[in-house]
Amino acid sequence: MSAEAPGLDLILCWHMHQPEYRDLASGEYRLPWTYLHAVKDYSDMAAHLEAVPEARAVVNFAPVLLDQIEDYRAQLALHLERGAPLRDPLLAALAAPVAPREDRDRLRLVRAGLRANEHRIIDRFPPFRRLAELARWALRHPDSVHYLSEQFFFDLLVWYHLGWLGETVRRSDPRVRDLMERGQGYGAAHRRTLLAVIHDVMAGLVPRYRRLAERGQVELSASPFAHPILPLLLDFASAREALPDAPLPAAPAYPGGEERARWHIRAGVDTFRRHFGFAPRGCWPSEGGVSTAALRLLAEAGFQWTASGGSVLAHSLEAAGREAACPHRVWEPAGTGIACFFRDDGLSDLIGFTYADWHADDAVANLVHHLENIAAACAAAGERPVVAIIMDGENAWEHYPENGYHFLGALYRELAGHPRIHLTTFSDHLAHHSERHPLPALVAGSWVYGTFSTWIGDPDKNRGWDLLVAAKSAWDEAVAGGAVPDEAALVQLAACEGSDWFWWFGDYNPAETVSDFERLFRLHLANLYRRLGRPVPPVLEQPLARGHGHPALGGVMRPGRPEQ
Repeated sequence: MSAEAPGLDLILCWHMHQPEYRDLASGEYRLPWTYLHAVKDYSDMAAHLEAVPEARAVVNFAPVLLDQIEDYRAQLALHLERGAPLRDPLLAALAAPVAPREDRDRLRLVRAGLRANEHRIIDRFPPFRRLAELARWALRHPDSVHYLSEQFFFDLLVWYHLGWLGETVRRSDPRVRDLMERGQGYGAAHRRTLLAVIHDVMAGLVPRYRRLAERGQVELSASPFAHPILPLLLDFASAREALPDAPLPAAPAYPGGEERARWHIRAGVDTFRRHFGFAPRGCWPSEGGVSTAALRLLAEAGFQWTASGGSVLAHSLEAAGREAACPHRVWEPAGTGIACFFRDDGLSDLIGFTYADWHADDAVANLVHHLENIAAACAAAGERPVVAIIMDGENAWEHYPENGYHFLGALYRELAGHPRIHLTTFSDHLAHHSERHPLPALVAGSWVYGTFSTWIGDPDKNRGWDLLVAAKSAWDEAVAGGAVPDEAALVQLAACEGSDWFWWFGDYNPAETVSDFERLFRLHLANLYRRLGRPVPPVLEQPLARGHGHPALGGVMRPGRPEQ
């Protein structure tokens, strides 16, 4: 750009999200994605910001994720200090004195050791690649798994975790370098060292992000506690604002939905404050799910800003019969009283889906070129734009070379040094630009296509909602009968209300992953009935999802979904 060229404000917002993976009755983790994404992605994302102090960003945390990070830190500390058992099966296997003896357990460990990006993680490390080849052979010949050596399982476990470590951890921690140079033959002391590395990364995450926030480089924000879709809790019919013919669950509504939405908002703020020491000023609503009623609740709770997908804005402008020469503004939907930002879906998806296969410098240059064009187009309309790039801070990077190390480093350096691009945060932008453009009507939707079709409308998704409604109705009956739910029961109910269970139902996701998530959903529902002292309905003993086996749905990179 020339010295007279127009500029823009740019907000990078990374959303960190995992659902409740714990069996809240036993404390055991049923899936390992919280700690794996923590040591790989949450650690790397902090390190890239630390390396470029001039860069700025917004980092949004789902509160239920923060609680799980703390739980992992605590259990790892107790294990290393006192030998306490680990409640995550993969970590417990890494710490075990002997490998599994039963063929079923061995096969389960073999499958787990292959759940990583084959090209970017497994094949990158020759020892891991050789172990993976043998693991695949064992899965093709399951009777042979009994003959695999104990050392094979320990080496596979070590390399699986080494592969999942963040690139910045791999490059900076001498313990990791020593383990990688060894290559094979890992004994108990080596595995304990790896557990200590994982603990140290987990223990450092919240303090690192807190320090970034304290020095003004990062704005920290939160989602509702267990990541429910607020508009659907409030009104199933909100799904028809963007898709008028969307099939809805048999149940007319979620019982007591407004009360539950308020609980998730309040509990989310309280949990965030407990971990970071202050209340968030902004909220990325779960899945970018917004409606007029949901935004009113966020405003009442004291949030200054929220955000959603660009398609929601497009639908809303179309419904109002309006056009915006420069849509990159701060908007205030009528009747909400809260500032609303809308992500640039195209730029966000370039990072999420396209740039992984580009050279980092070319990708960053292309992004800057798009930003310069936006600045020029908005300047022609007499406006200085504020562009929001919002995406998950997890899944995209496993598709990049070295976990996005080169891309993210180049991205922050180039944007921080660009003379016409001003990196900022949502709250700081509002502090310096008070104007809000009125949006006459908000069409309810999410950041996926601007609809709720990813969570409701499919027969399997609607069936899931009906099962949740039945469980909530049992809850309401128990409360009406005099039961007083304790905090553990409230958290159990919240776990059932998360968005992920409904996202995975449908015929467009891999069958194994659908099975993992629907089984966990059934467990959460069953645990809720048990806490109420009610019999578990037989329907929860059988798999719920009928559709499976097709490639994962495209469109945006969703938060917290391991891309298998």
